[in-house]
Amino acid sequence: MTLTLPDHGRVDILGLIVSLPDQFTAALDIFDGSRLPDLRKDFPNILFTGVGGSALAGDCARAALTDELRVPLLVNREYTLPAFAGERTLLLVSSYSGNTEETLRAYRDGRKRKARIIAITSGGELARRARKDGVPVLLIPGGLPPRCALGYSFALTVCVLSAAGLVGDKRRHLQEAARVTCRLRDEELQPGVSPEKNEAKRIAGLLAGKLCAIYGWSKYLDCAVIRWRSQIGENAKAFATSNLLPEMDHNEIMGFRHPRPVLKNTVAIFLTDKEEPQRIRQRTVLTRSIIQERVHRVIEVRSRGESRIAKIASLMYIGDFVSYYLALRNGDDPAEISEIDALKKGLARRKYSW
Repeated sequence: MTLTLPDHGRVDILGLIVSLPDQFTAALDIFDGSRLPDLRKDFPNILFTGVGGSALAGDCARAALTDELRVPLLVNREYTLPAFAGERTLLLVSSYSGNTEETLRAYRDGRKRKARIIAITSGGELARRARKDGVPVLLIPGGLPPRCALGYSFALTVCVLSAAGLVGDKRRHLQEAARVTCRLRDEELQPGVSPEKNEAKRIAGLLAGKLCAIYGWSKYLDCAVIRWRSQIGENAKAFATSNLLPEMDHNEIMGFRHPRPVLKNTVAIFLTDKEEPQRIRQRTVLTRSIIQERVHRVIEVRSRGESRIAKIASLMYIGDFVSYYLALRNGDDPAEISEIDALKKGLARRKYSW
C-alpha cells in the first residue's frame, strides 16, 4: 500500500512515525546538555501549559507518574492560567512551533505571576521571549509536525520533574520506552510486516468506513486514549470518539441503543494493560459483553513493556501506525491539515485581547 503525497506536502509521516523511538533517547541527550538551573525547590504544584500534541506530553507525564508525584500536576490548555498559579508554581510551557497563540498568552500570564518557568520548544516566538526573559529553554529539533515530536516533549517533561526532585530518576524507564517501541516497529507494525502479523494494519482495515470509539482506564491510560483519537482525526481525517472507565459505565453505556444504524457501523477499541486492578478489568470485560452485540466489532489492544512510561508509549505507538494505515485506506494524505491551517489563518485576520 503506497501513498503519493501532493506537492504542497512532501512530509514523510511514515518516516517520522518510524523514527519516534529514537526521540526518547535523544531527549536524554538534550536534557543532559541543557544546563538547567537547580530546580529542587518547594513547589506546591506543577502546571503544564500547551495545546494539541504539545499538551499531550503533560498528560503522559502526569499519567505515568501519578502514583509517585508528591504534588498535583495540572495540564492547562487555555490562554490563561488557573487562579492558584503563582511564584511557587513550576510552570512548563510547551509549544513545538513556539508560535502557538494560546501558549504564548499563557506564558505571558505565567511571567506576570512570577512562576518558575521552563520552556519546551523547537524555537519560534516562545524561544525568543524565553531567552530575552532569562527563562531556561529545552530546545528540541525543528521541522516536524508537532504531533510527530511527542517522544521529545514527553521524555523532557519527565526529566524536568525528576530534576526537580518530584519523582525519582526515570532514565531507565525512558530507555525501556525506546526499546519497546523499537521492537514493536520492527517486529509488528512497520509496512514490511504482513497484515496477518501486523496489528495496526488489521485494526485499520476494520476501521475503514466505520466510526471509531476508544476507551481505556482513566487513571493512566487516558493519555493513550487521547492520542488515538487525535491521531485518527489528524492523520486519517476520520472522526473518532472516546471515553474513560469507570466513568463511561455510569452514563455512556446507556447510549448503546440508538441510533442503531450508527452503532452497527461503530468499532469499539479498548486500550488495556496488565497492571489494571482487578475491578477495572472486570468492568472492561462486562462493558465489552454488554455492547459487543450492538456494535460492528469490539477490539482490545494491550500495552507492552514493564514501566508505565514504556506501556503508555507502546499503546500510543500502535495508534500512530493505525492512524497512518487508516489514512491510506481513506485515500488521504496523513500530512495534510488544511482545516487546521484555515482556522489559524482565520484567527490571524481577527484581532483579540485577553
